[in-house]
Amino acid sequence: MGTLYLVGTPIGNLEDISLRALRVLRSVPCVAAEDTRVSRQLFRHYDIETPLVSYHKFNEAAQIKPLLQRLSRGDLALVSDAGMPGINDPGYLLVREALAAGHRVIGIPGPTAPILALAISGLPTDRFLYLGFLPRKSSERQHVLNSVLNEPGTLIFLVTPHRLRSVLVDMMTVFGQERQLALMRELTKMHEEAWRGSIAEAIAHFQEAPRGEMVLLIEGNRAPEERWSEKKVRQAMSDLIAAGVASGKAAQLLSRWSHWPHRQLYEFSIEQRKINHTKGD
Repeated sequence: MGTLYLVGTPIGNLEDISLRALRVLRSVPCVAAEDTRVSRQLFRHYDIETPLVSYHKFNEAAQIKPLLQRLSRGDLALVSDAGMPGINDPGYLLVREALAAGHRVIGIPGPTAPILALAISGLPTDRFLYLGFLPRKSSERQHVLNSVLNEPGTLIFLVTPHRLRSVLVDMMTVFGQERQLALMRELTKMHEEAWRGSIAEAIAHFQEAPRGEMVLLIEGNRAPEERWSEKKVRQAMSDLIAAGVASGKAAQLLSRWSHWPHRQLYEFSIEQRKINHTKGD
């Protein structure tokens, strides 16, 4: 019985691939790829000569049987155009059928844009909900957004450039103007950009559609009774700074405890250090 390897590949920068991933891609008899043209660029870069077969959302149902036949004869690797297969990319159906047929399925970890975006967003990371792409129609988008209106965790979406403004307008309609968001564009690539602010500020800022692949993160609905008062937050920040905790770490800890945005807490930490410095003079 062969093993199915789900191999994470770079989401932009070709250096973001593991030695283990390269070893597996070189050693398996065949690699199923979402777009063989994209995968060949990676293979050429690392001198990988393993044969490629096409496996994407338009042919996955037809390809399941041939791929399972390959697995019955030996190992098989699966890659998507970028990131981890199966996360907004083809893979789930093959994994399910391979497991049902008794094959072993092993993941080779690699970059995943939603998790990378969450980690650097400055929004709470203790709880989050990944929702992928929103529907194309505004009414359907608002229906989905209303279903998570009271979700306390950070909301993560994938957004296409030409729909960004309409998605932001729908978010303002449902969530209001003040919720904080972070927009991560072209992660790990040459023109990587991170933008942070409120929904209203984002609508004002993005008058024209930016280019590239984007991950949009929205602050969750932290119930008023869960959020600390500003006075309590500032006092806690003062105590942490006095205890020698670094600004970034203090902001990270308080974001988890107080449900305030990390960015604002970091600004409080800088203000507190200036106050302490003035007192020291």
